[in-house]
Amino acid sequence: MLTKDTAQLALLSAKLRSRIIETSSTTGTPHLGSCLSCVDILTALYFGVLRIDASNPRAPERDRCILSKGHGAMGLFHVLAERGFYPLSDLNDYGKDGGVFAEHPPTPEHLAGIEAATGSLGHGLPLGLGMAMASHIQDRPYNVYVVLGDGECNEGSVWEAAMLAAAQKISNLCVIIDFNKWQATGRSREVMALDPLADKWRAFGWNAIEVDGHNFDELLFALSKFPHENGQPTAIVAHTVKGKGVSFMEDDNNWHYRIPTTEEVVKSKFELGVAP
Repeated sequence: MLTKDTAQLALLSAKLRSRIIETSSTTGTPHLGSCLSCVDILTALYFGVLRIDASNPRAPERDRCILSKGHGAMGLFHVLAERGFYPLSDLNDYGKDGGVFAEHPPTPEHLAGIEAATGSLGHGLPLGLGMAMASHIQDRPYNVYVVLGDGECNEGSVWEAAMLAAAQKISNLCVIIDFNKWQATGRSREVMALDPLADKWRAFGWNAIEVDGHNFDELLFALSKFPHENGQPTAIVAHTVKGKGVSFMEDDNNWHYRIPTTEEVVKSKFELGVAP
């Protein structure tokens, strides 16, 4: 299932974007822009890096990936379906009462491929740190990846975990920040002083790398440098665009909550090169 073929990953990512947009439209569920900004990150991880097995999703030595920005769950659900954790048709229940496919990831006991229920922002990194520390205690050779939102980096719990990870030299912990420059109510840098974000991670003792979060060559190269040889945890600051892939959604924060119409779904499919 893993590939370093960036052209193949780009085609897959376009298909996933199309499905996510359609799901948002048919189910009336928001956070579309936030999902589209992190699709390439998730695609690079799940199809280019992660050592996981859909037939044995709780294997003790599997890599762990936590989507800490839980409002991007619709994207993660489609990625997991494409990776074979469950049939794509299961997502027909997305957003329905009593279903497991909600606007945020459920607990691992309810859905294969999920490592932690997230959505209360700032919790994913502390959880991932605990998992990474457990690998050292149990002598299990797995890596832990945590996808953060940039607005989520407002949370103090993120930086508490960052300090502990560096102090304990938890080198098998990698954070990827979906730095799309927006949060729910405004520009990230206007709400809190995030910049320079990579320098902040370096100051906290992390090996920090900045990449174009929509360039698979850059994403895979940065991920290939983890774990870092000097024992530091790794932070990849991925510069992304909210609503990436569709011209009328890109960098428009209205798509944090807005739902696409049927006509907009068709238009987006043409832009993505996916036949409607």
